[in-house]
Amino acid sequence: MGREKKIKTPKGSQEGFMKYSMTIAAGLMSALMVTGAQAEVESTDPIKITTHDWTGQVVNSTILGEILKKAGYNVEYVQADYIAQFAGLQTGDLHVATEIWETTGREAMDEALATGNVVNMGETGMQAIEEWWYPAYMEEKCPGLPDWKALNDCAAEFATPETAPLGRYLGGPVTWGGFDDERVEALGMDFEVVHAGTDAALFAELESAYQRKAPIVLWLYEPHWAPAKFEGKFIEFPPYSAECYNDPSVGINPDAAYDCGKPTGPIWKVAWAGLEEKWKGAAEIIKNYKLTNEQMGDLVSKIDLEGVSTEEAAQNWIKENESTWSAWIK
Repeated sequence: MGREKKIKTPKGSQEGFMKYSMTIAAGLMSALMVTGAQAEVESTDPIKITTHDWTGQVVNSTILGEILKKAGYNVEYVQADYIAQFAGLQTGDLHVATEIWETTGREAMDEALATGNVVNMGETGMQAIEEWWYPAYMEEKCPGLPDWKALNDCAAEFATPETAPLGRYLGGPVTWGGFDDERVEALGMDFEVVHAGTDAALFAELESAYQRKAPIVLWLYEPHWAPAKFEGKFIEFPPYSAECYNDPSVGINPDAAYDCGKPTGPIWKVAWAGLEEKWKGAAEIIKNYKLTNEQMGDLVSKIDLEGVSTEEAAQNWIKENESTWSAWIK
């Protein structure tokens, strides 16, 4: 058998030995907890969560992914196009999408759900607004705002050398959808849609214009820090209806769809239909997971305005909200 090896006691009193023993016990307990968590998960294959090209969605996906890791799951983040991701979700090459906005993604989501290969995992807790927006100082140059007809009457006030005599509307990246080009044509607006290359470029141009009080009308959305930081209003288009989007005979222009504003409503979570069978516990966590508009606005503000990294912002949220997310993983 050999001799039993004696544990060397740290220098100091019996109290020191007790502290030392408690440290060892805590370490063993932690190891057992990790092992137990890994043992309980249904599969160690990575759950692939998509990330897109705007700050809020990336930090949202990161927080969810880190919570799933706390529950013992393996997670992989995959950069994917906002609309095109549905092809991967249908095949199971991608597993979870954390933000499908009612405002721009509803049609693509409904088409994917209809295949039976993608499932709705419920609301994120956030409510979406995405629409044309202008800074308040433009009301002096364009009386009648926020009515869309007044905006159109003042199109020349929003012109740039590249678009004159048409006004310039700065849209989001093309991948965001939103039907702005179709809306301009359907409503006969004297505007040219110019798409920003990235989320960062969109808000950098807003910041620059706002500081100079330069003319600008652009795509803005909530939840985000910009509507709180900058004084302005969303343009009021004819009210949205599903018929307006799907039936050209409905609305102001009897020959064209999209002659109305964008919808508002929830931001949804969706997943590959096989997720719940393969990772049942993870599916429950994803369904439980929620953020508020205020929480998201604060997260995006810290990243975009204060220079906090996405990973740090996510970890800080997890530390500050342990009582919330720990209930989701039980």
